[in-house]
Amino acid sequence: MTRRSRLLTTATAGVTAALLLAGCGGGDGDKSKSNDKITGADTGPSASASPSASASAAALGRPKITLPSDLTYAFEWAKTGNEKKDAVLSDTEQFIKAVDMAIAKQAPLDKAYRFYSEGLAAAGSQKFIQEFVDYKDRITGAKRYFDAKVQINNDGTAGLVYCEDQTKAYNKSLKTGKTEVTKASKDDFVLYNSLLQLNKQGVWITEKLTSQRGSSVCQS
Repeated sequence: MTRRSRLLTTATAGVTAALLLAGCGGGDGDKSKSNDKITGADTGPSASASPSASASAAALGRPKITLPSDLTYAFEWAKTGNEKKDAVLSDTEQFIKAVDMAIAKQAPLDKAYRFYSEGLAAAGSQKFIQEFVDYKDRITGAKRYFDAKVQINNDGTAGLVYCEDQTKAYNKSLKTGKTEVTKASKDDFVLYNSLLQLNKQGVWITEKLTSQRGSSVCQS
């Protein structure tokens, strides 16, 4: 399995990044696409702990996320001071972890990631997880997320763009127990662009997700 397989690159087949950028930027999608930036999106401070969930996990029936001890995360996006934006960041963090938990469990239909995703994002996640199941691999090491930009749109949806650093994250074989350590490269930096919707339970659900490997935005 190559390093490419670790990325959620197939989450929104047929949905371009320009579409989501237009949703975040209030009509400036073409301009945003040209320079890999969001027009009109707020940027929170970096190098801080991720925000806590906006509501009680028990009250919402949130699934418990349990991950291997050799897989760690650094979410370097701080609270924005806006309740909705902070909830978007928090629920996205849970979605990311839930997908990795499904990989560790070798469960393509695990209920946790489906609690935080629907539509194209859920379908893409299932396909991504299935690749790991087919290869009998999971993820180990450390993953870093940073430079989050959130926009709450007039129609009630939210746009989120963020970066991932995979330089210290690797594939681990469940058959041999060996870790495939690969040399770091620009392709380990990934730009994600997601569209979210608040559901009746008060959870921000990821509906669409695109990614760009080797993005210059995440290496600046």
